[in-house]
Amino acid sequence: MRQTRSLAAGLVLAVAAAGCGGTDPATVEPGTSAVTTTTTVTTTAPITTPVTAERLRLNVAATHPHDTAAFTEGLLFDDHGALYESTGQYGESSIRRVEPDTGAVLETVALDPTLFGEGLAMSADGTLVQLTWKEHRALRWTADGLTPGGTQTYDGEGWGLTDDAAGSRLVMSNGSSTLTFRDPTTFAVTRTVEVTLDAAPVTQLNELEAVDGVIWANVWQTDQIMRIDPTTGRVTGVVDASGLLSATQLAGADVLNGIAHRPGDPADRLWVTGKYWPTMFEVDVVPA
Repeated sequence: MRQTRSLAAGLVLAVAAAGCGGTDPATVEPGTSAVTTTTTVTTTAPITTPVTAERLRLNVAATHPHDTAAFTEGLLFDDHGALYESTGQYGESSIRRVEPDTGAVLETVALDPTLFGEGLAMSADGTLVQLTWKEHRALRWTADGLTPGGTQTYDGEGWGLTDDAAGSRLVMSNGSSTLTFRDPTTFAVTRTVEVTLDAAPVTQLNELEAVDGVIWANVWQTDQIMRIDPTTGRVTGVVDASGLLSATQLAGADVLNGIAHRPGDPADRLWVTGKYWPTMFEVDVVPA
């Protein structure tokens, strides 16, 4: 039986923010490495004054094929324009390098079938960091050749991951309204912030992409992408990303998930796709 996250409509706003992290102790697989670091975690308080976010939409600039067998969880370009993708599902998860224009899979490594691949980011040292959903493990890979480079652990679920501030920090989501900032080397938590829209927590934050001082975040099970101020957690823009796929295409696809920014493109030019989608879209984010 295939484990998927089904599509539902509408933005999910919670009355109270779901907590980040879990109670499971971090464990280390034999033969892998983990870093134990004592750190002080600061939390940014949510804004209490309602602020109306800008309403945004997507203009499609170009389309590119996408592997319909890919249950997309993470999508990113490196500094040289190489495209990497993390895919999920137990027994089907992978990390892969993809040709952007054609969607051809150039390199792929299957994850252990007990692991469910999730968000993907580039660390400051040039290695790829791939989350797992419920296994509390961050997998390190070389960008060149996708060679395993060790494992680090964390509490709670792993959903989305991005690198912010020129790779000096990683930002992680776990399905709640909390974004967790982590040291890119040790993976230790350095800060958390609650994401709010008009003072209400926004839950189900999933795939992330940091671009030019803002964070773009898919909201799971919706066709909406949030533009977030990473300092305050305030949502400054809400993107309506509906209508990218036709009704026929939607019948064989799952939810929107996958945001990437290609170096050299304008800050509001993104690449987006979804789980089992047949297409990657180059889109411009514009006022609605």
